[in-house]
Amino acid sequence: MSMPTGPSTRGTFLGMPAVPPRSPYGTGHLRGERTFPEAAQDELGNEQLRRNLGRATHSIRAKRLDVTGELPDWEQLRDAGSAIKTDTMNRLPELLEQLERKVTEHGGTVHWARDGVEANEIVTRLVRRTGGDEVLKVKSMATQEIGLNEHLESQGIAALETDLAELIVQLADDRPSHILVPAIHRNRDEIREIFLRRIPGVDPALGAAPAELAAVARAYLREKFMTAKVAVSGANFGIAETGTLSVVESEGNGRMCLTLPQTLITVMGIEKVLPRFQDLEVFLQLLPRSSTGERMNPYTSLWTGVTPGDGPQEFHLVLLDNGRTAALADTIGREALNCIRCSACLNVCPVYERTGGHAYGSTYPGPIGAVLTPQLAGMHAAEDDPNSSLPYASSLCGACFDACPVKIDIPSLLVELRHQHTEESGTTAEGLAMKAAAAVMKRPKLFTAAQRTAGLGRVLAGRDGTFSRLPPPFQGWSDSRDTPAPPQQSFRSWFASAEGAATMRAAAEEGARHTDDDPQEAQ
Repeated sequence: MSMPTGPSTRGTFLGMPAVPPRSPYGTGHLRGERTFPEAAQDELGNEQLRRNLGRATHSIRAKRLDVTGELPDWEQLRDAGSAIKTDTMNRLPELLEQLERKVTEHGGTVHWARDGVEANEIVTRLVRRTGGDEVLKVKSMATQEIGLNEHLESQGIAALETDLAELIVQLADDRPSHILVPAIHRNRDEIREIFLRRIPGVDPALGAAPAELAAVARAYLREKFMTAKVAVSGANFGIAETGTLSVVESEGNGRMCLTLPQTLITVMGIEKVLPRFQDLEVFLQLLPRSSTGERMNPYTSLWTGVTPGDGPQEFHLVLLDNGRTAALADTIGREALNCIRCSACLNVCPVYERTGGHAYGSTYPGPIGAVLTPQLAGMHAAEDDPNSSLPYASSLCGACFDACPVKIDIPSLLVELRHQHTEESGTTAEGLAMKAAAAVMKRPKLFTAAQRTAGLGRVLAGRDGTFSRLPPPFQGWSDSRDTPAPPQQSFRSWFASAEGAATMRAAAEEGARHTDDDPQEAQ
């Protein structure tokens, strides 16, 4: 029976609901140029990178364990955080509309951006309207995700990062490699060289002590803080109940950007909304302990709209989708939107610790990035899409799940994405091999013959009894591990032999004796 496709006396067929769009292909920083294994191979050869990562992640991990261990209700806090975020995702449209009303009531202006392209255009238009050609930036994953800095530069507007680590990355023409510590892959000597090369007027005798490096950055930024007309920030949280936005940070540079310029533009992913102001009580305990190993953030800034004579006199909130609605529509993958960007999963991940963030090719590295990036930008936007390799960038050890402050089951989500990738890929060499194996295994005589034939392969094994390289299409397995040669005798042939029968008979008699000696066991 065909459905009507146009107006009729009985109504109009509206068709099936469309799948929400992912982040547009080729925009922003949600897709690398190479697959994870290819990029990781290069990073694994960088010994300095591995030393830097090892020291930093071990230090942060130890601090986190100390401060979370102080709280007897830490697990209850995690449960509360998970429940609040799950409730938020279930009511996201109404909460966003409430947030818009409250921000507007307090003198702010709300803009809705379907993707990074629209968000970049909105921010550019707002900056130009002020007459300025320079903006200060508060550390923001959302603006990195959409490539805002590069877009502003193409429009003749300079964007200056004020977070120390982000500034280091920017001056080095580099990319962040960690959610919390963007310059985690740089050491002090490297930073000193960057400052000498890129900051005007730096004393050539500059040392590599942290205090000296921070003083150089402070002097460089202070003039910018006092003269810039516009600042652009992200937001850790947006409160629907009050219209309040929040940024947490450790240096105070964010506070300068949020209070001194005349105009403040905040780009916030729509998943960052929280229902009630009281919810901050939970997340301001979870976030600092999980991210920096601190009991509380040194600087927690809260603002609600515009206050005459105090702080920015023009406030704009850009609510960014960019694939988030698509993630929300995935009943399994939507859990990834609960992420509060603490980076705890990166600091415990054995894969991230050895490869660093650049191998992931996305603004969001590590275990949560391997889930979130394919959710936002998709895995099959092009042939051999690099994002399709991200769900496999994990050992599935489960450490990320244990560390996550809102209990995102990252390993299960990675397995689901692997399933989706397999389903989307259609016929593959691996799939054909599994079908061939199934055809053999369900025919006992054929399976027995195959086992005998495989046993002949022992003559091709090395002296250690393993194959270092398998022929196509199995070479992917042996690329990262040696393969044991088939045994001289299969279990089935042993089981059918006189030796096997005698062994099984002896085991049965031994079991019967134990039962006779222990009547309780027989029950």
